[in-house]
Amino acid sequence: MSNFLTSTTANPNPNKSFEVAQPPNDSVSSLSFNPKANFLVATSWDNQVRCWEIMQNGVNLASMPKASISHEYPVLCSTWKDDGTTVFSGGCDKQVKMWPLTSGGQPMTISMHDAPIKEIAWIPEMNLLVTGSWDKTMKYWDTRQSNPVHTQQLPERCYALTVRHPLMVVGTADRNLIVFNLQNPQVEFKRITSPLKYQTRCLAAFPDQQGFLVGSIEGRVGVHHLDDSQQGKNFTFKCHREGNDIYSVNSLSFHPVHHTFATAGSDGAFNFWDKDSKQRLKAMARCSQPIPCSTFNNDGSIFAYSSCYDWSKGAENHNPATAKTYIFLHLPQEAEVKGKPRLNTSSGRK
Repeated sequence: MSNFLTSTTANPNPNKSFEVAQPPNDSVSSLSFNPKANFLVATSWDNQVRCWEIMQNGVNLASMPKASISHEYPVLCSTWKDDGTTVFSGGCDKQVKMWPLTSGGQPMTISMHDAPIKEIAWIPEMNLLVTGSWDKTMKYWDTRQSNPVHTQQLPERCYALTVRHPLMVVGTADRNLIVFNLQNPQVEFKRITSPLKYQTRCLAAFPDQQGFLVGSIEGRVGVHHLDDSQQGKNFTFKCHREGNDIYSVNSLSFHPVHHTFATAGSDGAFNFWDKDSKQRLKAMARCSQPIPCSTFNNDGSIFAYSSCYDWSKGAENHNPATAKTYIFLHLPQEAEVKGKPRLNTSSGRK
């Protein structure tokens, strides 16, 4: 088994990315960019939600810590309201906090679950928040009310969730993938078993809402179309592997302009892919620690990723005295994220 994650000489930043100032004291669980401006929020296992302003000057980036709030226990997920004013966060204290960050307001608890909250998303078209929990429920919230608008029972614990209205996909334990048409949000549209043989780790809805990506702990991604007539386009591919060592795919993020996507994994690597031409566009150098989460900013000019221990190798491979958490910012070159033409056409991507 490779021991690169515990090597003291390994390079924490082999891609020469920009390092975010004053990162969390413990591992990062989620990263979310403001949809209107370059403010980055990170949630972490030290019970904190932090925000930085990211300033860009040509090919240089700088970061400035702006504010932070606390939960009682580790925070697992975050999302922004579509107007860029408010951050929502949830985690092991079973609470959702609403933080009117840009106005300098104080956070308030707006909703509760009976177990930790693993996933959270804002749905602008419905003006509702959706949360997925290990209590085997998903709840829709009007932030002005203390009770959920609707509680949806899930077959198992929620592990992953993605929304591109009207499409929403929820991944649970036992490899269930539940598809919702948000024009009828209280009814399951379709329930399928993951095309991947191992536990679901992450999901990303296609930008055109015609399907989704699913990533698993077994270093594999599935590309799945919803239309029955498009099933021939479905495929899976291996990634985040090194010889016989297989690592989890932790994050899937579509580029907001080119609609290519990034994967990030416990092998410490992030890669850019084009699902339409079935090509890897760029393989980046592996960091010395896993990458548990990543995201693009609103125009795709910045790719943020965290590098820190994710417990994928257990407590015996974690040394609290030397462990360090990083948040890095990468400026994608066009060749890294722009789709390539299909090999059997001359017209390029459609």
